[in-house]
Amino acid sequence: MAKGEVVINESHCLGCGYCEHFCPQGCIVVTGEKYSSFGYLLPVFANEEKCNACGICEWMCPHFGIEVYKYVEAEA
Repeated sequence: MAKGEVVINESHCLGCGYCEHFCPQGCIVVTGEKYSSFGYLLPVFANEEKCNACGICEWMCPHFGIEVYKYVEAEA
């Protein structure tokens, strides 16, 4: 299974929570402990080992605050 990385651009995030709601693997969570400089609740990429880089969180973000990177192993 492919592994992925989710990068959250905190300056673009308005705390809507769509990324958390639509992530099928539960990799993104809004813990209520992290806030932006504007006072918005920020999501955290918490369960990296579960991420399969499906990209749904990136597609659902209305403010383009998420980038998803898919890592695949190189064949020898």
